[in-house]
Amino acid sequence: MKRREFITLLGGAAAAWPLAARAQQAGKLPTVGYMGSATPAIQGQWAAAFVQRLRELGWVDGRTVAIEYRWAEGRSERAAEIAADFAQRKVDVIVTSGTGTVLAAKQATSVIPIVFAATGDPVGTGLVTSLARPSGNVTGLSNQQADLAAKRLELLREVVPGLRRLAIMGNVGNPATVVEMREVQATARTLDLEVHTVEIRRSEDIVAAFEALNGRAEALYVVIDPLVNTHRVRINTLALAARLPTMWSHRELVEAGGLMSYGPNFPDLFRRAGDYVDKILRGAKPGDIPVEQPTKFDLVVNLTTAKALGLTIPESFLSRADEVIE
Repeated sequence: MKRREFITLLGGAAAAWPLAARAQQAGKLPTVGYMGSATPAIQGQWAAAFVQRLRELGWVDGRTVAIEYRWAEGRSERAAEIAADFAQRKVDVIVTSGTGTVLAAKQATSVIPIVFAATGDPVGTGLVTSLARPSGNVTGLSNQQADLAAKRLELLREVVPGLRRLAIMGNVGNPATVVEMREVQATARTLDLEVHTVEIRRSEDIVAAFEALNGRAEALYVVIDPLVNTHRVRINTLALAARLPTMWSHRELVEAGGLMSYGPNFPDLFRRAGDYVDKILRGAKPGDIPVEQPTKFDLVVNLTTAKALGLTIPESFLSRADEVIE
């Protein structure tokens, strides 16, 4: 997505709002600090869904609310810088996603409300004390990443007949990734799958991770997080070169060349994050707003990638898919 298209998505009227007028009103308007965990090109549609919901609720950027966008680009140090800046400037709400990025915001402020549009295991990673009563200044939507591991493996085995050796890749610097990787490992072993885990912490580790596999796997389960999402095209390209069918957690990764995904609909999660911001701007305390679960789940298959891998996807499987990319 080009920058110009992204600006259009976020409401051309706001982009065209006279700069002087916006600057004059900025001090009077409630300010939302939007911290994207990746880049506009990768997460622009999610941000657009969030902004559209705010508009429906009466919050128009530049008129009734000021939205300031920052992008962490999958880098933890960048997320920390953005969070610190938002905290220093005392924005009214911080909106973000991804466990590491949300943790950066939480470490930067215990006062400013933080809404996460999607994160894995918010209780287990210490973001909230409970789903029903988050307490503190953080609330939002869980994406149930680890909870769906068994279902993803079940689907992967349908598409890769006779699967015996599974590779799992994830950024172990992310607490939610570690939780999901353990869940995938445990589930895989109950299915008598031989498991090979490859760990990454930065973009430079990706190529070495694939070299470490060296033909030791027949499929690859990739655990999503901002770092992985930012480099999804590279991962898909290397997986295809290694003849590894990939299982992801949401459609955007399949659109970028992955084989298949199963998981929550992320634009829907970001849209629902708009409701959280609306409640907070109208006086609700984040600690009193329960964390919600996804309600829409998508199974997506990329037939072009399947053909490149020499895989034939059964018609019965394709008929169950929510989307087939050709």
